[in-house]
Amino acid sequence: MSRIISVHSFRGGTGKSNTTANLATLLAMDGYRVGVIDTDIQSPGIHVLFGLHEEDMKYSLNDYLWGKCEIQDTAHDITKNLGSTVSGQVLVIPKGQVFLIPSSIKVGEIARVLREGYDVGLLNDGFHDLVEKLELDVLMIDTHPGLNEETLLSISISDALIIVMRPDQQDYQGTGVTVEVARKLDVPRMYLLVNKAPTILDFADVKAKAEEIYNCEVAAVLPHSDEMMALASNGVFVAQFPEHPITIKLRNLARKLME
Repeated sequence: MSRIISVHSFRGGTGKSNTTANLATLLAMDGYRVGVIDTDIQSPGIHVLFGLHEEDMKYSLNDYLWGKCEIQDTAHDITKNLGSTVSGQVLVIPKGQVFLIPSSIKVGEIARVLREGYDVGLLNDGFHDLVEKLELDVLMIDTHPGLNEETLLSISISDALIIVMRPDQQDYQGTGVTVEVARKLDVPRMYLLVNKAPTILDFADVKAKAEEIYNCEVAAVLPHSDEMMALASNGVFVAQFPEHPITIKLRNLARKLME
């Protein structure tokens, strides 16, 4: 049975897109067919992590929303970009596949979205069509930060929701709003992911505090990583660092999502 998983944060800069890309890659390494759709139409960026360039995007999510193509026409098989490498040699290729549905990075098309909007109802049809047409095991939705119409739609149809937050006061307050909304939308499974935690913190205390505040399971507390900062979005972290402690924690979360 296919699953829809949304990855969300109340504000930008939490590592939401990195989390989405990493989980999608780990699921593909376990043999699943995974779709990743970038619904952050106003500020798209996950395509960079997957090594998809503008000239390779024949169609984007924008084209589907404006009636120029079918939703499956926007899917790009980027599996070959995900092999882990050492000294330029590819060592691990995922057993499954990853299909990316990017949003347009053309300035004019982003401006058009801001100016004219689009029929959000088309997204709902598009999500289900992607699962059916591409025979996906998992559809992962990289949402727009904050709460807007398309984000609420994504959350409402999800089998699982991952809320990414940092351990600071702005995120604690904003995450509370998202958790409350998700509960009202009856999301079946919800997890918190605390990201970019300074290593001087006691991670057990961070986990306990967040679970007490939100009455929601913290799936992982991930440390600030110099390796991830140095990678600078030039690839998917878990593919480049398959044995890193962050990768191990994310692998556990990916498998938990498929239980």
